Amino acid sequence: MEQLVILSKLEQEYLLHAIEAALPLQDARQFFLWTQGQLQALLPHQVMVCLQFGAQDELQHVECLHSTVLDASLRDRLSHRDDGLALRLARHCRSLRLPAMLDAGPGADPLKAGQGLAPFQGELRELGLENLLVHGSERLPGGSTFYALFGLPHRPRPRHAYFLELLLPYLHMSLQRINRQQAQARAGSLARPVSAREAEILHWVREGKSNEEIGLILGISGLTVKNHLQRLYRLLGVSNRAQAIARGMALHLFDGPPLALARAA
Repeated sequence: MEQLVILSKLEQEYLLHAIEAALPLQDARQFFLWTQGQLQALLPHQVMVCLQFGAQDELQHVECLHSTVLDASLRDRLSHRDDGLALRLARHCRSLRLPAMLDAGPGADPLKAGQGLAPFQGELRELGLENLLVHGSERLPGGSTFYALFGLPHRPRPRHAYFLELLLPYLHMSLQRINRQQAQARAGSLARPVSAREAEILHWVREGKSNEEIGLILGISGLTVKNHLQRLYRLLGVSNRAQAIARGMALHLFDGPPLALARAA
């Protein structure tokens, strides 16, 4: 942050408590309680949407956190996986310096309302969530995360952005843990583990290779590749290559190097 922010003694205590409480977070329930407790003490807000992206910038995980009853249509508009407001903000903010904030309240000047977020001012007013604070990690080898805090009770100020900047590493690591834990739980629900050969074939499918090309790479026939894929489709509960790739990303099947998978087969 360019502007110097001096924390009060109370703010320092809140920040320390938030950091200490974030260290042992392991699951979605603990994360929710933290966001509605220690995080709210520093950054009160109505709704927070957390997005996790994979190494290829694909959306992997969405968390929409709120302490009060949220209308289903509003929740969908904020956190929809295809065109939700949080996702559009994340895409838009890739060209902005973060953290960023927006004052969309009555009387706010669209040219001064926020750091590059003015295009969203009208939509936020329509939703009744006028004050916005966003931050996110840079693109990292293991993926990136993005956080949008909607409906702050007061106009966001540089100190609010500073709080979020200080807490970003803890938000990022917690969301990664939750996503991995949930992926492992989904993987555990499969009828059997994905074999090394199936995982390797799926890797080459994601690379855009045809069955015949994969067969040449692996030294097997294209028909054998097709048979492997059919068994994999049934295991993952999908019906085509695109769905299998998406399911594989959710289950972290692409985390290992393909050559290591080939040697293990």
